[in-house]
Amino acid sequence: QVRLVESGGGLVQAGGSLRLSCATSGSIFRFKTMGWYRQAPGKQRDLVAEITSGGSTNYADSVKGRFTISRDNSKNTLYLQMDNLKPEDTAVYYCNAKPSWPWGQGTQVTVSS
Repeated sequence: QVRLVESGGGLVQAGGSLRLSCATSGSIFRFKTMGWYRQAPGKQRDLVAEITSGGSTNYADSVKGRFTISRDNSKNTLYLQMDNLKPEDTAVYYCNAKPSWPWGQGTQVTVSS
């Protein structure tokens, strides 16, 4: 069973940057479309960005131009570079494949104003 481990979250001031990582245990990672999701308190989990096995990317309108998703298939790892962070980006961030694997624990991102 594939395991997802997110890391890299933290507390940052508005305008700052963070880089999230998602380590996976599955060798099939390279064949999967992968996504970053986030869930703020009291809200549903939403897709933030996704990347296909071929490297094509797609972003939610709220993060376009500020977030960059990437992947390293040799390390079975997914990344999310987050720049110009805003308080509304505060949430727990998760990674997952499409179709989804069991969810990891996520990593908390808190942006102070």
